Amino acid sequence: MTINKVFAPAKVNLTLHVTGQRKDGYHLLDSLVAFADVGDRITVMPADTPRFEVIGPRAAGVPTDDTNLVVRAAALFGIPVHIILSKYLPASAGIGGGSSDAAATLLALSDLAGDTRLPNGAVELGADVRVCLLRQAARMRGIGEDVIPYSDLPPLYAVLANPGIEVPTPAVFKALEDKENPPMPKRLPQGMKSRAFIKWLASQRNDLQDPAIAAAPVIGDVLNALSSLPDARLTRMSGSGATCFALFDTEKAAQDAARLFSSQQPGWWIEPARLS
Repeated sequence: MTINKVFAPAKVNLTLHVTGQRKDGYHLLDSLVAFADVGDRITVMPADTPRFEVIGPRAAGVPTDDTNLVVRAAALFGIPVHIILSKYLPASAGIGGGSSDAAATLLALSDLAGDTRLPNGAVELGADVRVCLLRQAARMRGIGEDVIPYSDLPPLYAVLANPGIEVPTPAVFKALEDKENPPMPKRLPQGMKSRAFIKWLASQRNDLQDPAIAAAPVIGDVLNALSSLPDARLTRMSGSGATCFALFDTEKAAQDAARLFSSQQPGWWIEPARLS
């Protein structure tokens, strides 16, 4: 039996500038995205009838019907398969878990079918699916359709933290008062070392951070706690929340900070990660 296993990495918005809103209500973004070495796992194998199950430490509450992007991604292929989603990332957390799971499913099924072409409708599954299919650092603009690989991201070491709450994305966007904000510079940094790059990141923004804090004040607590960790260089929220991150100069500093933070907040999801 052929069994395909694909890693579904967490997506981290290092920046997220909201630059406008279309007449149909969709917001326009300019975001620098990186992917972490922590994530979910997708396992796909042939089956007589379609089957989908969710296991793992974060499986509770994850839907198994067609509201799950994995199910919708599999349906595009029209072949019966057994899919197992091993869930390690928190849901609705601003780190693209569902989109990354869907992208991993598309890649696994394409390999299983022996056809690298994606079926019609694949990238329309969600705004983040296109960048999650790329699986590398990228600049994402528009409503997610304009994805440009970014090859100059230096090594970045992070602590990711989520307090265990879900923040509804529509509510955060609705609370954003100014929908038209400056984009990132036309030309992104080239050839910077990690410390200089983090300094540049500090001059950029996540425009959804303040609205998310207003909706869920605990996000501010997470950011403050991350800022207090030894050697933390920059803290920011990812996506529309509630996951936040702190950046460090070295892998050891991030791992040490994650251990300390986990002892302080044992009920939160906290992981050290390398971003690439």
